[in-house]
Amino acid sequence: MTLDDVARRCDPPTTPQTIGRLETGSRTVSVGWLNRIAKALGVDAQDLVEGGDTSELKVAAILSHGGATAPRKAAIVVPPTAGDGQVAILVAASVGDYRAGDELWCATLQTEEYARALNRDVLVPRPAGRFLFGRLINRDEEKLQILPLEAGGRQQVVANPPWLAVVTKLVRTL
Repeated sequence: MTLDDVARRCDPPTTPQTIGRLETGSRTVSVGWLNRIAKALGVDAQDLVEGGDTSELKVAAILSHGGATAPRKAAIVVPPTAGDGQVAILVAASVGDYRAGDELWCATLQTEEYARALNRDVLVPRPAGRFLFGRLINRDEEKLQILPLEAGGRQQVVANPPWLAVVTKLVRTL
């Protein structure tokens, strides 16, 4: 694209000279200008600045032998790009196929999407900041049946959870 193309695509349109000054640094780029130029180019504003590719995933739970629990203090993991509705689980102690130090990236699903998580590992919120983690093995109307990953664990039934998070990526340090 030429400077003229970008200038005309800006809303409201501007001059190619203004775009050139912003590009070369002879004019300071404000957040407003950054957003206008990004929109004109069809990209996110963060793609136009250094460090714009960083994002954070909120850690929703810590997984260990006793099950999934809420973190004692706020924690994050840094994925390449976080999507809306994503959360993470940090594995503190080996459970099932997961090892201590693993990060599990999860996509949150609303009630009408729960069928997408059948036979997959899920995190289900419980009252008082607690969680249940295991394999979603069945869904009967408004009840979910979760099989814990620990050997000999008993199936748990959860009625009406407001959301669940299905594991979509395993990040393991080598």
